[in-house]
Amino acid sequence: MAVQINPSILSADFARLAEEAEAVRGADFLHVDVMDNHFVPNLTLGVPVVESLARATDTPLDCHLMIEDPDRWAPGYVEAGASSVTFHVEAAAAPVRLAREIRAKGARASMALKPATPIEPFEDLLPELDMLLVMTVEPGFGGQAFLDIMLPKIRRTRELIKKHGLELWLQVDGGVSASTIERCADAGADVFVAGSAVYGAKDPSEAVRALRAQAEAATSKASWACDH
Repeated sequence: MAVQINPSILSADFARLAEEAEAVRGADFLHVDVMDNHFVPNLTLGVPVVESLARATDTPLDCHLMIEDPDRWAPGYVEAGASSVTFHVEAAAAPVRLAREIRAKGARASMALKPATPIEPFEDLLPELDMLLVMTVEPGFGGQAFLDIMLPKIRRTRELIKKHGLELWLQVDGGVSASTIERCADAGADVFVAGSAVYGAKDPSEAVRALRAQAEAATSKASWACDH
């Protein structure tokens, strides 16, 4: 299972998004944080910016919707050009129906869990998903410190994925950096969202390469990956 690095444009210069996307061409996806100032206490961007960004880069877009009523709004992000759309289970009224609609429109369907939301109640939903996002900070703002208490939850999620024999990506988002990415990989994550660790670096492309190397090295020694 290949390691993926998804730089978060929340840490990029919003006045130069096309150039900032170009600066991380080695990335697997561009992570686009959509916040509505209701589900989380911050306001970022929406469909028009996603449409423009999709035209400006060949790197696929991974849209993380931190918004209320994703059942209504998430499909529009597929139409805007997103290759992967993540909704929060805490905000979704019908997560299975929504995941199926996202997939039917041609994107990967992903479900996110806030730090206090356990994975176990949603075990039966996992086959409906292409990715599961375990938040390693409280959603809403970039640059927060990584929550180590999420590592057991990442391990439990990986165990459930293996239990059901799923090819489900496991993403972590929040405080991912050179000092935390190996712990996340060891716990079972294989998709890593990194904001300030990439865009705060002198060379964002080199930062992506270095983070990937760290995650790959940790994954190669991780117990969960040895028998995959």
